[in-house]
Amino acid sequence: MSAQTLTAAPAAAVTVPVNVIGIDPSLTGTGIASSRGWVELVGQKDVTKLPLLPRIAAVARLAAEVVQLVGQPDLVVIERPAFSRSGGGAVERHALWFEIVRSLIARQIPVAEAANQHRMRYATGKGSAQKNAIVDAVARRLPLFDTSGNDNLCDAAVLCALGCDWLGHPLAVMPATHRRAVTDMNWPDLGVRGMPR
Repeated sequence: MSAQTLTAAPAAAVTVPVNVIGIDPSLTGTGIASSRGWVELVGQKDVTKLPLLPRIAAVARLAAEVVQLVGQPDLVVIERPAFSRSGGGAVERHALWFEIVRSLIARQIPVAEAANQHRMRYATGKGSAQKNAIVDAVARRLPLFDTSGNDNLCDAAVLCALGCDWLGHPLAVMPATHRRAVTDMNWPDLGVRGMPR
């Protein structure tokens, strides 16, 4: 079974001087959002039902596809795995996250990891929120992303916007309660790129 990719074109022209990518990792639908305004969904169904070797290969293939789509941005903001999350596929989800991050760092791409509380706070002003609240917030505040209401794409859009805000190029005017997520996160040292530390 091959990976499934869903692409959405930018909803509006984007003129942001930084190239930031937000990634919400998922086996069945990794959401990717770019500050250039595009979003993509990459995933494969039933990865966890595969025998061991095909399962390892499927996770590696998904990670490689994500990294190829990312390109060479100024910054990637990726959601950290939630260790408290229940359900199957925990090993595979963590392996996907690790492989994406390892590959990005090997390409010398700065990576910031966001906890789900950071994403939810930036979107809604609260450290916990229902999926529909995130979808609504993205539709209102980040209309440049054509997410079609997909929660993985909405999460990626919020992560992208979070990174843009940290770099001094916010994609929307966000209240102080929302922007607490920016100051609460640990950010990479971008050094020679000449951007904020």
